Amino acid sequence: MKVVLQNLTKIFPSRDKKDKSGEVIAVNDFNLEIPDGKLIGLLGPSGCGKSTTLFMISGLEEPTGGKIFFGDDDVTKLAPENRGIGLVFQNYALYPHMTVQQNILFPLQNLKGENRLSKEEMLKRANEVARLVQIDEYMNRKPSELSGGQQQRVAIARALVKMPRVLLLDEPLSNLDARLRLQTREEIRRIQRNTGITTIFVTHDQEEAMSISDFIVVMKLGVIMQTGKPQWVYDDPANLFVAKFLGTPPINVFTGHVENEKLYIGEEEVLDVKGAADQEVYVGIRPEGFILKQTGKLTCGISGIDVMGRDISIVGTNGSAMTPAIRAIISADELKNAQGTVAKFDLKPHKVFLFNKESEERVWFGSQIEAHAEMVEQMKAEGQYYTTHTGPLPREQDDKPKEDKPVEEKKGFIAKVKAFFSRKKDAQDAQPSEAAEPSEESQETKSEE
Repeated sequence: MKVVLQNLTKIFPSRDKKDKSGEVIAVNDFNLEIPDGKLIGLLGPSGCGKSTTLFMISGLEEPTGGKIFFGDDDVTKLAPENRGIGLVFQNYALYPHMTVQQNILFPLQNLKGENRLSKEEMLKRANEVARLVQIDEYMNRKPSELSGGQQQRVAIARALVKMPRVLLLDEPLSNLDARLRLQTREEIRRIQRNTGITTIFVTHDQEEAMSISDFIVVMKLGVIMQTGKPQWVYDDPANLFVAKFLGTPPINVFTGHVENEKLYIGEEEVLDVKGAADQEVYVGIRPEGFILKQTGKLTCGISGIDVMGRDISIVGTNGSAMTPAIRAIISADELKNAQGTVAKFDLKPHKVFLFNKESEERVWFGSQIEAHAEMVEQMKAEGQYYTTHTGPLPREQDDKPKEDKPVEEKKGFIAKVKAFFSRKKDAQDAQPSEAAEPSEESQETKSEE
């Protein structure tokens, strides 16, 4: 089932009805086409709007604007139970007093009218999906008697038993330990391929999204930052945010500048960047983009070496780096050459990304220009489209830390407040009190009477 989102927008209103400045744009003008039978990952940090988007697709949240299509059907106003979706929540949401079989059967028992199935048909379908997710031997157990991974499979089976048109997964692996996460995400991919159901997978874990998705949608503050196949997005990030968000270890970022098609980091000329205009840039270098060489053009201090077996990670420093430490991953065979306190590197051009310092948008150079154009054409040929965001984000100002007022300004404000209350007190003291003590003269008159 193809899913199309057109100009989808969700605005949460301000608590103060008179002050609309408190409105939150959770999803902003979201356009996406999800091909039939594909698994896509909505990926981004907390608060980027990925779960809100999922809940609008499911019908649990009503869009402020835009439309949702399942195939040719406009389901924007359709109730969740009529959309034909299967939804798996982060916390599984299993019924603790029911067995595994009863949990899986529950959605079928609530079907009405012409969709109603016989008891035999329901049991047959429940057993089929149980075998598919490999929990058929636990049908008589209750959720408390299962491991976290097994409970997650029950939740997936319950979602699949209705034979949904679209399967929605809201961070389904976040409650599992590391080893179980790896095993379960492989199971999700296997199940999706076997069923061919269009699946939307929400996660903040870039490794999860990249490992099982046909293509990913990277989001920030309710806006699509980039779409594409996971490897394409990793190899060709459209902006600094995407480059920093994808990759483990994360990308190394330096400040630099381009002059006469030469890239400088600090005072060192490190790379030819043919086709790039003179400008101040951020330089992103993937950890695997360093070549350890005695005559290398980039100089870094060595603060430590992490041995990882096949590879080693040189932890270093550089005055132009935007983080306290940079990481260079090289072959373990080069360990003997990584001695002393200083290392010199040459750079792999296809692992070096330039971003304009003002807009943080990508600056392509050399062979990257042609490679990017080929990628965009290949996406079109496969029925996808290259999407990226340019310009400011709608909530960017709200998410930036507020600048503190200067001390002098604070002192001036405090002085004004103190002066106001001082004048008010003086005015009160100047007025005669209603409860004032009677004078001596009035007391004498009263005694004579």
